[in-house]
Amino acid sequence: MKRDLYRELSWLPVAPADFKGQCRAALDSTNDFGQRIKKLSRFALNDNDLIRLAKTISSGADRGLSLSPLRPLRLGLAGNGTSEFITPAIAATAPRHGLGVTCVSAGYDQVLQECISAESSLNRFKPEVVLLALDWRTLPLRTALGDAQVARATVESTLDFFDTLRQGLRQHGASICIVQNLAAPPERAFGSLDRKLEGTLRSLIDEVNAGLSLRLRESTDILFDVAGLAETVGLANWHSPSEWNLAKLPFSQAYLPLYADHVCRLLAAQRGLSRRCLILDLDNTLWGGVIGDDGLKGIQIGQGDPAGEAYLNFQQYVLSLRERGIVLAVSSKNEDANARLPFREHADMLLREEHFAVFQANWNDKAANIQAIAETLSLGLDSLTFVDDNPFEREFVRKVLPDVAVPEMSEDPADYARTLSAAGYFEAVSFAAEDLQRANYYAQNARRATLQSLAGDIEAYLASLGMEIEFQPFNETGQARITQLINKSNQFNLTTRRYSEAEVARFQNDPQALTLQARLRDQLGDNGMISVVICRFLEAGVGEIDTWLMSCRVLGRRVEDAVLLELIAHASRRGIYKLRGLYRPTGRNKLVERHYAKLGFTQVETKEDGTTIWELDTKSIDLKAPPMVVKRIGFEAVASGMSHQECV
Repeated sequence: MKRDLYRELSWLPVAPADFKGQCRAALDSTNDFGQRIKKLSRFALNDNDLIRLAKTISSGADRGLSLSPLRPLRLGLAGNGTSEFITPAIAATAPRHGLGVTCVSAGYDQVLQECISAESSLNRFKPEVVLLALDWRTLPLRTALGDAQVARATVESTLDFFDTLRQGLRQHGASICIVQNLAAPPERAFGSLDRKLEGTLRSLIDEVNAGLSLRLRESTDILFDVAGLAETVGLANWHSPSEWNLAKLPFSQAYLPLYADHVCRLLAAQRGLSRRCLILDLDNTLWGGVIGDDGLKGIQIGQGDPAGEAYLNFQQYVLSLRERGIVLAVSSKNEDANARLPFREHADMLLREEHFAVFQANWNDKAANIQAIAETLSLGLDSLTFVDDNPFEREFVRKVLPDVAVPEMSEDPADYARTLSAAGYFEAVSFAAEDLQRANYYAQNARRATLQSLAGDIEAYLASLGMEIEFQPFNETGQARITQLINKSNQFNLTTRRYSEAEVARFQNDPQALTLQARLRDQLGDNGMISVVICRFLEAGVGEIDTWLMSCRVLGRRVEDAVLLELIAHASRRGIYKLRGLYRPTGRNKLVERHYAKLGFTQVETKEDGTTIWELDTKSIDLKAPPMVVKRIGFEAVASGMSHQECV
């Protein structure tokens, strides 16, 4: 029997029959408890499974077991319905998205007091993120049929109530709110006219939702589109009158796993843990049939045939992902020439070779190819999603590369696009214009890697690229992108400190801080913004590097040398000749464990949490400038020893 996509999360593998026993066994593992919990969370869990796994996580915490490599996060939940059943579901779902969530919920219908009082249980918990989960049934939405003035006043007062809650939470320390909009009831008084006539409940809810979207657009807070989620599964399915009447459950408990997954994918996106690359099989995934057997004329793709149109629709969805910045790659067991033939010669193909950053068509196993793709793109395996119609290949990749997301796919290609969308691997909480170019950046970088493998002499190769690096201080134009990079970068990130856009603006205007944003261009294209640095100048004459992150796309190109020389130049102008760097280890930034050592810093301290402190006497450094032109915008002229400097 076909599994229900939304009720059963059918993109996830079915939970094993001994799931309960595996939960018990996880508590006996002292060294890999977090890894076991992460593995158990990756199944399609029903509400009972979620409760069982949440209890296992709680018991592990009581025993002092570590959830590493899951990233810890404190979540508060404030709602005006019953929420006790939601918090364990979130705690059990979060590991699927790389998080270890500790969750505290406000008391029933105590949302105002909990949000604005400094002494409330919610604010004393000091959550990093708060989920505002309000239901329309306990909001003052007063219907006023046909009365535009009263309707507008009702909408504005409701929106102001949301703002009051957000401001109270922000005042008491919460950095981010996830604001849930309102799922309308399915019942109608006028039928279709409900949406058109001012003052009906449906039109009031629509206007509140539109107003929330506008107000949150100017904020770092996040919108949770519960209205869209409820309409996707059907409002009559989402709302359960009996469950509301009995226990004030704001939605049917049958959709608890789906709701928890949507909350957690938003939390993961806010922490930079969304997937960035989609790797695709070819035969019976992008077209029907086997190109090596059926030939160009025998494969199914294009209009006029139900199967051909299904594959065409999937290609259209894949192309839409690339257009918003998701990197595409191919992993296919095929002869290379055969695999490329449809992209080059089939008139109905929407996807073309140039849309893929890496094209792996050979007879190696899929896991080996995916590993090679990750290395070529300088992406972690937890940034990858792999789609294949073959259940053997899917299970093989899951076992060999458990960090790669591998959705279960329907036997009907007509379901492919909907399944991939429902899985939410590419959830986003922000968007910058530069995101539109991300797929091109990675494709260009893959071509650079190919050229480098042919060049032999790395210095000669770097010189041949004609690189130009551009430094600017933080500014309003780059604020959104800078904030996005700070909150998404994980591998090449020395401290992984996260800052809101308002906090980024404060650094920008702080006379005791140096801020840098760097862009890199070369003869193959523009890499966009590739590095962000925040350096605080301390009273002791020390420049402390608070934040240093870089895009992994530019690894091996000596960009870190250029950034350090730029830091030294600006520090010297202020009479500061000692730089202090911090490395705070996480589960994902081991890549830069020896970063400061490679640049000539000396380790001076190791703290209990594993943080290492490094210092550099900039007067004694002997660092050769990398082969690139340096351009500065928005700085006074400085001398850093780099050639071809330009200050604007």
